[in-house]
Amino acid sequence: MKTRLTPGLLRRILNLWPPFLFNGIHVAAIAPDWRSAEVELRARPWNRNYVGVHFGGNLFAMTDPFWMLLTMHALGRDYIVWDQAGAIEFVKPGRGTVRAIFRLDDAVLAQLRHATAGGDKHLHWFETDVVDAAGEVVARVRKQLYVRRKRDRAAAPAEPQLAA
Repeated sequence: MKTRLTPGLLRRILNLWPPFLFNGIHVAAIAPDWRSAEVELRARPWNRNYVGVHFGGNLFAMTDPFWMLLTMHALGRDYIVWDQAGAIEFVKPGRGTVRAIFRLDDAVLAQLRHATAGGDKHLHWFETDVVDAAGEVVARVRKQLYVRRKRDRAAAPAEPQLAA
């Protein structure tokens, strides 16, 4: 019997995944409709940098898979979704528990479906702020996704109309 991957099951798997587990990254929630996720990075002695604040690699890692995962599941099996590029801007030192919230809205999904309807690839940038307990931005993360409708499921080109 095949187990269906639900948001709750994925959350539990990610929380046990060694790169998250051992770096203090905790997936607090993934919405049942795959439209949002909330992730925390808890400060631990082993995940701080030389000057005692959050290691920048962990700030990026806590945000890394979520735009791809949410988009992939929201669009469904007819689409190929990959991470294409990423960037991070460190705004201020991160201390304590920091948080990132991802929200995938209907307008973005409609844009992705429209741009890929014929089987063409589409590159889309998503942005996420990592904030501290006071709500102040610690880092800004940008992720670019490659999205393409699978060729066998893409809309066929319209037949040319013959003049009468």
